[in-house]
Amino acid sequence: MAKYNKVSEAVIRRLPKYYRYLKDMEKNGVQRISSRELSDKMGLTASQIRQDFNCFGGFGQQGYGYNVSELCNEIRKILGLHKNYNVIIAGAGNLGQALANYIGFEREGFYIKAIFDVNPRLIGMSIRGIQIMDIDAMKDFITNNDIQVGVVCVPKDKAQEVTNQMVESGIKSIWNFAPIDVETPDDVAVENVHLSDTLYTLVYKMNEI
Repeated sequence: MAKYNKVSEAVIRRLPKYYRYLKDMEKNGVQRISSRELSDKMGLTASQIRQDFNCFGGFGQQGYGYNVSELCNEIRKILGLHKNYNVIIAGAGNLGQALANYIGFEREGFYIKAIFDVNPRLIGMSIRGIQIMDIDAMKDFITNNDIQVGVVCVPKDKAQEVTNQMVESGIKSIWNFAPIDVETPDDVAVENVHLSDTLYTLVYKMNEI
């Protein structure tokens, strides 16, 4: 994937939304769309959309707009979704199992290779053919199976320890669902996902209506 300099965090976080909307339009047979039409659908200004796309060279033609399939493909490549990624999950509780059961990840090129846990009642079981293994075997598994993404679904007090083990084994991307922000070295990407935050935001909005 090409490297883009000085792209703001706000723009990066809008890219998945662009991709999601464009995929839906492509699926529904939309062939062309203007920045104004896209802004109406996404709740952004047309100017903001053009500025965002200009960070990556710009994709539209004046008077024509954007070819939906081409733009969708370009954003797919910018996001890195034109590649496949091997994934492991640490934590086979309800959330870990739910993520393992979600087949949508595979459609986008994310392949869960194993799940790890400390619970002896779960070790040896499988979810959609994905084996649950003893977490003591995680580091060797990462080293021997070219794992790019580690998903953390363990309790809060174990999250940083598990993250450290993943990083020490060579993983460069951590998707953390534990209710704590884990820390990683500068050369390791991390996304701390706090599901409760979105719920609290929803409740705030509800009470403001």
